[in-house]
Order: sequence, then structure tokens, then C-alpha cells
Amino acid sequence: MDSVDPQKLLETFGMLGLFAIIFAESGLLIGFFLPGDSLLFTAGLFASQAKFGLNLPVVLVGCFVAAVLGDQVGYLFGKRVGPSLFRRENSKLFKQQYVMKADEFFDRHGAKTIALARFVPVVRTFAPILAGVGKMNYRTFLTYNIIGGFLWAVGITTLGAVLGTQIGAENIDKYLLPIIAVIVLVSVAPAVFELNRHRRAARKVSEAEAEALAADLHEDMEH
Repeated sequence: MDSVDPQKLLETFGMLGLFAIIFAESGLLIGFFLPGDSLLFTAGLFASQAKFGLNLPVVLVGCFVAAVLGDQVGYLFGKRVGPSLFRRENSKLFKQQYVMKADEFFDRHGAKTIALARFVPVVRTFAPILAGVGKMNYRTFLTYNIIGGFLWAVGITTLGAVLGTQIGAENIDKYLLPIIAVIVLVSVAPAVFELNRHRRAARKVSEAEAEALAADLHEDMEH
């Protein structure tokens, strides 16, 4: 767990590591497991106190640029390699269910998915790749990419910085773990909601199929 602990990551890899992780989680398949939301918030928290060599203005600009560039790479990757890749069977790093989640997000929200998906773990990694696979209009993609990258990277980091100035350096360690736990729960909530929605839908389909089968059997018995 230490390998994805936001504080440990910032302490070990510093500002350049922060940018690299945000870039990877935004559009590289290998980045879907990285702690984007909690890392941004924690970076803002520590940057407000200038800990681990973090400078707040540089962190804000760097995270925004890394997030936008990550999505750009994901889009180009999807456009060139995606169709053949997504036909592969499940592996440790790649699962068809991740693609399905992002695909369903597109079906519901259209182009806005690129901005909205920023706030949904896993989906934000696969959304730009699927946009490339689907050959979304590049200007449309770029527009929503910039909007989403700003709201996510700058917004969450700023929230962390604001809280950092409120609680002070001496209280950061006291509040950090509970705050990260809340962020993780909020991040996971959409996925849990989707899972429950799928289960309810599957249950309804199963019940409808069972009722149809029972009706057919009853009709056969009458004849």
C-alpha cells in the first residue's frame, strides 16, 4: 500500500514524480491504479506549507499541463493502437470491464465525458483512449480535455492548499489520513453506484427471463 500512498510518493519522488504520475494516470493504461485525486489534494496540502520542495504555483501549472498532455497521449494512442488492443483478452493490467465502464460513460454523457471522467477513477484513464478509438473530433476533444484538466488538476490541488492554510503545518499529519480516506471514498462512490446499478439491471433481466420461461412452460403444458 505504501507504493501508492500519496504522502510517500511525494516524499520519495517530489514535484517531478507528481507530474509524471498525473500524466500517467490521465491517459496511459498502466496508470489506472495510481491515486490521482488523493495525490493532487495531498500535493496542494503540502505545497501550502512548502513541504517536500513543493511550490504551489509550480504544482498547479505542472499538474494542469501533465493532466492535459496525458489525455492527449491517450487520445493519440487510442486512435492508432486502440482498436486492436481492445480486442485482447483480460490480463493483469487490462480488463474489458474497464473499457465497458468508459464506453457506457460516453453513451450517457457524450463529449462531456472527457471532462466529467476526470473525477471518476479508472474511467479517466480509459476515456481519452476510447475517444481516440472512436475518432472523436479533435477540437472537441481538446476543448473538453483542457476544461476537465483545469477543473480536476487545479481545482482539487487548490482545495488541498486552502485546507492546508487553514489547519496549519503542525496539524497536517493529524488530519491527513482521515482526509485522504474521505477523498478515496468519494472517488470510489461513482464506481460503487455503477456496480449496484448494473446488478439491479441484471437482476431485472434475469427475473424477466425467468417469467418469460415460466409463461412458455405454462403455455406448453396447456397444449
